[in-house]
Amino acid sequence: MLRKRGTWQGDQQKGISIFTGNVFVTKGQDELKAAKVTIYTDQDKKPIKYIAEGNVKFKIITELKEHYEGESQIAIFYPNDNEYHFFKKVDLIRTDDYRRVKGDKVVVNTVLGNATADSAKNEPVIMIFNMQEQAKNKPSTTTKSESKW
Repeated sequence: MLRKRGTWQGDQQKGISIFTGNVFVTKGQDELKAAKVTIYTDQDKKPIKYIAEGNVKFKIITELKEHYEGESQIAIFYPNDNEYHFFKKVDLIRTDDYRRVKGDKVVVNTVLGNATADSAKNEPVIMIFNMQEQAKNKPSTTTKSESKW
């Protein structure tokens, strides 16, 4: 489902629809908001790629029921691969157990439930996560850790 305020341009021959303004897209339980969304379709008019640009905000639930939220400047969704690719100033949080990744490129596979991250121009990828420590006669503790690669 797609809701928008603003303009729409379409070229059925090329299989491209461009929505600009305050664009809100939902796919199942996933949500995406952006200033511009371009949808590419195949010859059967099925979406093969969504490109969201400009202050992108998103919520994703994987098939493993993991919940992600975040923001970026660009997001690309490939429905055939079940993958989201986020670019530029990416801040991705897995809200179930507070795993946070900041970088310039983050990929989330919604079937496998995995994520990868890269940085641009030798900038660090920042990863923050909670670690549970358990030992005999010692209660578990939670530690916040920051990792730069």
